[in-house]
Amino acid sequence: MKTQSDARASETFTVRVDAPTKARLEKLAESTGRSRSFLAAEAIAQFLDANEWQVEGIRDAIRAIDAGEAIAHEDVRKWVESWDTPDETPAP
Repeated sequence: MKTQSDARASETFTVRVDAPTKARLEKLAESTGRSRSFLAAEAIAQFLDANEWQVEGIRDAIRAIDAGEAIAHEDVRKWVESWDTPDETPAP
């Protein structure tokens, strides 16, 4: 995430948003004492963190499947169905 010390290294680009989103951003900026630019940059950084993590997780899963390290759906289904029963099975 960007911090205040990163301000000198920042770059500018344009993002188009609808009027209600812009109004919400302006209202939040005013109430927090932050600039719209700061809030937008923080939101983008958080979005990227979450989505990059998710995409990498999907890639890791595909690599595991390709390497034959996957667990069969049927085995997982049987395990989940056994939860909270006297015959609960260990994780596959």
